[in-house]
Amino acid sequence: MTPPEPPGGLKPWPPPPAGEEPLAITPDMLAPPTGQPGGSRADFESGISYLPGFTILLIVSNIAVFAWELAADALASQEAILHAGALHRGLVLQGEIWRLASAMFLHGGIGHLVGNCLVLYIVGMALEHGAGTRRTMAVYFGSGLCGSILSIVASSGPSVGASGAIFGLVGGVVAFLYRNQDRFYVRDKRIGLVLAMWAGYQIVTGFASPMVDNFAHLGGLLGGVVLTWGAKSFRQGSLA
Repeated sequence: MTPPEPPGGLKPWPPPPAGEEPLAITPDMLAPPTGQPGGSRADFESGISYLPGFTILLIVSNIAVFAWELAADALASQEAILHAGALHRGLVLQGEIWRLASAMFLHGGIGHLVGNCLVLYIVGMALEHGAGTRRTMAVYFGSGLCGSILSIVASSGPSVGASGAIFGLVGGVVAFLYRNQDRFYVRDKRIGLVLAMWAGYQIVTGFASPMVDNFAHLGGLLGGVVLTWGAKSFRQGSLA
């Protein structure tokens, strides 16, 4: 005798063939494979702080120094910005080595400052979360010095700006994402590629402008890659 059809014309689910039991779905069957999101790798963005201490300190410091520049009228002339601590090959060779670092905190205008601080916040937040504060400090200052050194090799100056150190953070993030892809996954896999393309574009277009210290950018970028290449500390949950 044929059983009556259920209301609404829905067909009943056919029973399993004779001699076969229904398949039981277990949690293991639903779990993604190892190495996929939710598997053994950690989620890079999970737990990221939007107020990274060292990065925020750098931004505040750059803003404070720029306020001092305005108060001291350091942007009035080339002599004034040199007196404030701008990078200059001749003065560095005369013994004023401190200019390799002081120039990293000076800026040539409000647009220069705002642009640098925006990029600094984004890449500083990523690297400080991934590689830790101490590594980020080493990358920032080490890359800044690399940028300053290559700058005075290629140009007499004067030059100011944090962009050499910031390009170092960009290179650091790209290197860190590439080297640690077996330990975590990034929700948007284009992040590293976009950063690398942005840095390349900035360097290529920078050579067309005499106002851009492109060698500082290039030196900082290379320094950041080298200083981050061996970083393995991913601060995510129990990972350290």
